[in-house]
Amino acid sequence: MMDELELLKKDWQKKEAQHPKLSFDEIYGMIKKKSSSTVKWIFYISIIEFVFWAVLNLFSYTKESLELEKTWHIYEITTTLTIINYIVLIYFIYKFYSNYKLISTTESSKKLMKNILNVKRTVSQYVWFNIGIFVAYLMVNLYGNLNYGENSKKIAEAASQAGNETLFWIIFTVMFLLFITIILLLIWFFYKLLYGILLNRLRKNYSELKKLEV
Repeated sequence: MMDELELLKKDWQKKEAQHPKLSFDEIYGMIKKKSSSTVKWIFYISIIEFVFWAVLNLFSYTKESLELEKTWHIYEITTTLTIINYIVLIYFIYKFYSNYKLISTTESSKKLMKNILNVKRTVSQYVWFNIGIFVAYLMVNLYGNLNYGENSKKIAEAASQAGNETLFWIIFTVMFLLFITIILLLIWFFYKLLYGILLNRLRKNYSELKKLEV
């Protein structure tokens, strides 16, 4: 089905007398409404995602996992990362809400274009932060496991008995990096799927605004 905005645009461009022209303000209002709705959904999804991970973390954080972190000597680090994570996520949720309010009250096409770019930039920063914090958690847990985990001695013995300890750790590192790469690609795909459709709508709205400015 043809997009409502495309229908309005075609009506605006028609020269036939029987079809009244739509003004610049009417087309702009439609684009602004669509952009505002899209950013509102980004805001809602970020809240849902925050609540989901918070609940999941709450149920997975047991007494046993707490003791394990202390045994691995990473409790202070993971606690710090968790605090930073929640603070930054709350900041991003606030930014999404602020972007929504700005777009909803913008009265200039140039400012609306600027605000759309700000939204895209904020979403990109949000995604990269989530990827970065995940990698940090993964690295900290790997450090604790290799140095203080139940299998740490077995891994060290396997390295020394491999004949070439340097080669063993090179292979281990390559395999670990490959594992991280696969996980990061899956996370990136998840966010691409989650926010990609909404960002594509904003890109389309931005292109329409540029045409109106010409």
